[in-house]
Amino acid sequence: MLKRTISVEVGKGSTNHNSRKFNAKNTDPERTHLNTDFCNEPIKAVYHELFDDALERYNAKQKRSDRVISDYYEHIATGHQEKPFHEIIIQIGNKDDTGAETEIGKQAEEALAEYYAGFQKRNPQLRVFSAHIHMDEATPHLHIDFVPYMTGSKRGLDTRVSLKQALAMQGFKGGTREETEWSQWVQSEKEALAEVMERYGFEWLHKGTHEKHLSVYDYEKKMRAEEVAELTEKADGLKKEIDDSEHTVSTLSKRIAGLEEGETELDDIDKKLTSSPEYNLPDPPALMTAKSYKAKFVEPIINALKKLVKTILVRYFQLRSDYSRVIDNNGRLWREGDNLKYQNYRLKEENADLRRLNSELRKQNKDHALLRRVFGNEQIDKLIEQANDIRSKEQKTRSKNTMKLGL
Repeated sequence: MLKRTISVEVGKGSTNHNSRKFNAKNTDPERTHLNTDFCNEPIKAVYHELFDDALERYNAKQKRSDRVISDYYEHIATGHQEKPFHEIIIQIGNKDDTGAETEIGKQAEEALAEYYAGFQKRNPQLRVFSAHIHMDEATPHLHIDFVPYMTGSKRGLDTRVSLKQALAMQGFKGGTREETEWSQWVQSEKEALAEVMERYGFEWLHKGTHEKHLSVYDYEKKMRAEEVAELTEKADGLKKEIDDSEHTVSTLSKRIAGLEEGETELDDIDKKLTSSPEYNLPDPPALMTAKSYKAKFVEPIINALKKLVKTILVRYFQLRSDYSRVIDNNGRLWREGDNLKYQNYRLKEENADLRRLNSELRKQNKDHALLRRVFGNEQIDKLIEQANDIRSKEQKTRSKNTMKLGL
């Protein structure tokens, strides 16, 4: 079995370069015909496929024109919450041990092709729209571009772009600084590729955590920053809701105060209608009976006044109910706002930890590169392999000792 490393890097997302609509300096145009194009769909068409129905439902609920989204792709592309799509680059080995023009390179190409064949099935929430194997560069590698999306969202569109939530829907929950949704998913994909590689004569060569590509850590740091930005925007939205609620409370308070004053005035009017001589009806004329006079003039006036008073009282109690509801809602919004502030603070702390970790990794990577320049790649790889073997033996010994103690 040939021992080879697996690398998963975050790509720049240049679909024109991936499909070779133009050739970069590091490509060999004479070998471009050896590349494999699995798919290359227009991303806007994919957005229409995934989000048009959800966008229609979202816009139908909006009462303000400034909240209507006319083009979801442009909304995401010009926003700061999510990237419109993501790209990963998967590679077996390196240019020194798995060159694209060698037989081993062709084996790696076949393994990558089989790995890609199962990618969409493994990742139903990552809609692939562009995928290519490049054989016109130094080492065979696979580019996969995808749109991550979630369903059942309670905020914004019910189906929307979200890498974090898409991975969570696939079972990658994260939870710690090192074990994020992204790092768990990358590890899972490496294991899937390693299983395929065995069928082509390769064994996954682990080189330790210090070999983990820095771009992955950069990406995780960026994901945390995006989470902070998303929470900040949500907090701003809640603050606006709170301000709107406070304005509504103020308006209702004034209206209720006015109604309370009106109630007092109605009491005064009632007293006047009851006791004041000017509101007492005269006796019926000689030519009209009292019963007829009352039925024709008095009762209609009294009924109209009763109806008016009843309408005012019903509206008054409705406003009191609305006032209580708004007060309760305002309290809930304040609690949610406090919770978001805490989450925002926690994510900023985690982001700072990631920056420190990234700095340490860059230093380790620089030291590692220096060692390779001084002692050579072959010598360093042998030392790493020996260290991994020793670690593996120690783990087996500890496991045996644990079993003996258990017995």
